Amino acid sequence: MSLLKRKKALVFGVANERSIAWGVAKALADQGATVGLSYAVENLKKRVDPLAESIGATFVEECDVTSDEAIAEVAAKAKKEFGEIDILVHSIAFAGRDELGGFYYDVSREGFLRAMDISVYSFTALTGAFADILAPRASLMTMTYYASQKAVPNYNVMGVAKAALEASVRYLARDLGPRQIRVNAISAGPIRTLSAAGVSGFRGMYNEFASVAPLRENVTAEDVGDSAVFLASDLSKHITGEILYVDSGFNIIGIADKSEDEE
Repeated sequence: MSLLKRKKALVFGVANERSIAWGVAKALADQGATVGLSYAVENLKKRVDPLAESIGATFVEECDVTSDEAIAEVAAKAKKEFGEIDILVHSIAFAGRDELGGFYYDVSREGFLRAMDISVYSFTALTGAFADILAPRASLMTMTYYASQKAVPNYNVMGVAKAALEASVRYLARDLGPRQIRVNAISAGPIRTLSAAGVSGFRGMYNEFASVAPLRENVTAEDVGDSAVFLASDLSKHITGEILYVDSGFNIIGIADKSEDEE
């Protein structure tokens, strides 16, 4: 299958082989897209380079998304390399470990602003920087989580950030819609990634998830990648401003009832 043949994609946020960004990048490449990768800091390069090589990606760039200059530099390099971008994937989030446990009201002003800058504004900043080189019917997507809608223990400021990110998706979709450019988000269930390890109590939440979700299964970065292929392809050409849940149905449950499994 080659749903994305001749499409050019750039994926931000690759950290290692377990990151959601990598699951997405590999799925896009498997469907025929030419994929470029971006990582956050220099010490990740040694992990990302072998991944890039495995999918034939030659565009591999560091990008500090807290710097407008760094974002502009990557956009200029991408224009030179690809001409136009058909698929832009934002899989970036950060909050200090101290902010991901205890009470939400203890979040520091600095921690709040940093979480919003990296986890939310970076998507808007990337969109603005790449706006002039987005191809007709391009697809932009970001990664969110159900804690944007309901209070989740220890997720705290990141839940607030994800709510703001989802609002950004809607506004960006409205801005870019007249150009036939789509903007969507994928809301995945808990996945064992480097960033998830920073959330207090994540292991217990992960273990409980499959016993509550209707499909009784955890989700993987590969599952997210499959859904990203759909959003990146022309199969979703009239879907924009939406949140696509890839969570085995967990988001539809009001009260967990495991009685059927226990009978």
